[in-house]
Amino acid sequence: MAVLKMLATLLARGVRQEPPGPTPRRCRQPRLVQQCRRPEAALTHLPLPDSPPASLGCDAVGVPARFGFRLLGSMPRNGCVFADGQWWWWIVPAGSDLDLLWPLPAHYARGARVPGNSPRLIRGPDGASPYTPPIPLYLMACQLTGSAPKWPAKVGSAQGV
Repeated sequence: MAVLKMLATLLARGVRQEPPGPTPRRCRQPRLVQQCRRPEAALTHLPLPDSPPASLGCDAVGVPARFGFRLLGSMPRNGCVFADGQWWWWIVPAGSDLDLLWPLPAHYARGARVPGNSPRLIRGPDGASPYTPPIPLYLMACQLTGSAPKWPAKVGSAQGV
């Protein structure tokens, strides 16, 4: 009962408003967030060689450079691979992010427009296609980052039929 009386007394007094003070300073954003929020003009388009043609359109999947050699050596077949000092980028067919959530720190770049300082082609395609197969690339990216692959429920189930 005493608690209810105290609560009623507090409510009757009203809410105390703090006097306006200085505006809080904005926190600096982490570097990765700053890179992802760059204006569109700050992105670099990865220039594919003229042959073989990229008839399916192209996107790119990037991983930090520390994973580059391991991923390159683990893939059954590589398409065009670009690199700068911090990231390595694999060319994949457009739409390779459909129903896939690429694991962090991997980065999916639509239209092969990537942040970075002029990545250069470090490896041409192994065959007649400029693309790296996206499913093996996705599985290897998951393995390197310690993430479990995430597939939509409808894929391979009776519900999707």
